[in-house]
Amino acid sequence: MFQQLFKSIQEKVLLTQEEMELCKTFFIPKKLRKKQTLLQEGDICIYNAFIEKGILRSFTMDEKGNEHIVQFAIEGWWITDLSSFLTNSASIYTIEALDDSELLLLTTSAREALMDKIPMFERYQRLLLQNAYIANQARINSALTETAEEKYINLANAYPGIVKRVPQHMIASYLGLTPETLSRVRKQINNRK
Repeated sequence: MFQQLFKSIQEKVLLTQEEMELCKTFFIPKKLRKKQTLLQEGDICIYNAFIEKGILRSFTMDEKGNEHIVQFAIEGWWITDLSSFLTNSASIYTIEALDDSELLLLTTSAREALMDKIPMFERYQRLLLQNAYIANQARINSALTETAEEKYINLANAYPGIVKRVPQHMIASYLGLTPETLSRVRKQINNRK
């Protein structure tokens, strides 16, 4: 159950076998069925979730009932509402499984204790936050400066596994496009091939 987690950790920092065994004791294994939620908008986010298997999405709804997807997370990735998780405030997002999924959950207190006991885990978490911040800046820049076609091509090139596994209307929502616009963009791209 911890194969993806330890692969992710070892890509950034080195843990001893003893540290990996200790690490396991801080996580709560959880299975979600397709369409089951991990977090509901308005609730306090009490988990930082690592995806061992499956795919999840984080989204918010506007006053008209339109979904706005802010994140997808696949095997080897983390997902949470970081603001809610760290500040104990109400979440503005819902997190939902798009497939049957297997997660490893880390509470705030378990995360703090784990970082105290295994200093390299704190470094791992810092590197994750640093990379998430960089990715968020790139996403903002993309939203502000790229055409619909550029957004889709860049997403497809960077994350082909997501584009292949997620329904197109959700990809459109993530990119800030209508499903019709995304369909037109994909058709233009395919016609040029």
